Amino acid sequence: VGPRCTAPASSSGIMQRSIRTCLMRGGSSKGVYLHAKDLPAPGPLRDNVILRLFGSPDTRQIDGLGGADVLTSKLAIVGPPSVPGADVDYTFGQVSFVSSQVDYKGNCGNISAGVGSFAIDEGLLPPPGAGETHRVVRIHNTNTSAILKATVPIGAHGAEVDGSTAISGVPGTGACIDLDFSATSGSVTGKLLPSGHRSEMLSVAGGDGHGPEELEVTLLDAGQPTVFVRSADLGLAPTTCASSVLTAVALADAALLRRIERIRGAGAVRMGIVQTWQEAEEKSPYTPFVVLVGPAPGADEPKDLTATCIFMQQLHKAYPVTGSVATTAAALLPGTIVHTAAKPPTGALRIGHPSGVMEVEGCVEDGKSPTLVRASIARTARRLMDGSAYVPWAVWPKL
Repeated sequence: VGPRCTAPASSSGIMQRSIRTCLMRGGSSKGVYLHAKDLPAPGPLRDNVILRLFGSPDTRQIDGLGGADVLTSKLAIVGPPSVPGADVDYTFGQVSFVSSQVDYKGNCGNISAGVGSFAIDEGLLPPPGAGETHRVVRIHNTNTSAILKATVPIGAHGAEVDGSTAISGVPGTGACIDLDFSATSGSVTGKLLPSGHRSEMLSVAGGDGHGPEELEVTLLDAGQPTVFVRSADLGLAPTTCASSVLTAVALADAALLRRIERIRGAGAVRMGIVQTWQEAEEKSPYTPFVVLVGPAPGADEPKDLTATCIFMQQLHKAYPVTGSVATTAAALLPGTIVHTAAKPPTGALRIGHPSGVMEVEGCVEDGKSPTLVRASIARTARRLMDGSAYVPWAVWPKL
């Protein structure tokens, strides 16, 4: 018989603090959705509570709710609106599993897809009225100060789940949620084109056997600040960006990933997000994205271009919604490297990515200061579980 451990006495009978929690899939991501009122105020204590909930930092997140993947270590904090014209406030957090950090600098469009349904089902909005089939939920994203619009199908008992909409990266089908990101131009930097250029040469530091280099890029901020680079300029064929197997093999190259991180850092400096390229990994690991773009592999392919996103220093196994907003805006703007790579779209832009194809309805008003007029995408979402999650009292002590 092994040694027995004696638990310390507790006057409450509960050894940990419980926090109301919902685990939800939004688009092709999965996250923990929490009520703002159930957490400490923004600051170090709140971040420590979140890190402990997720089991971070730990690459397995074995002692928490995180899924040990950049697509599942995500957080939505939802509460009453703080600005006119919104129905709810929503704060997104990307929870690192390699460092004690929650990054709030950008938004996740896939996690955004679940916010409307969560707000409806949690009673943050009035219950469905008689005969009401859809509810437009105006979501104030506190990370970017933008208001997103989610059109959520509803029934007598809340948000609908069953439907015929399929999205790449998620098995099966679900009820269609229309997400409108039209108001996300300049989401972080304040400008659609943060540097004022549609394409430019970017000076990138050397390292890992690579010397300093100059690469042509497009820097664009809609949905999420993004650094666009031609896949061919990194030695990757367009077919690589269209195949999950080939992309995974190519991006298993640690030196290539570090090179991409240096490009991301240089882009972050040019956009005014950080002061030096070295700060990007430490202070802003989520923002900006890097997207490798190339032409569609064949004229008959149901794609207008190919794209692979790198974020949190890893390959995105599908494609980020906020990244698709930036990609669509860039594809519709003459003079960008994305516009050059893409076929002229005849309708929605079809983005070929490692898990399939994503379609985005978009419109850009061109001119000296181009404006994003429309960016809309269909997503699905599903509540997976709800209940209580726990953190030790030592992390969040009683008052």
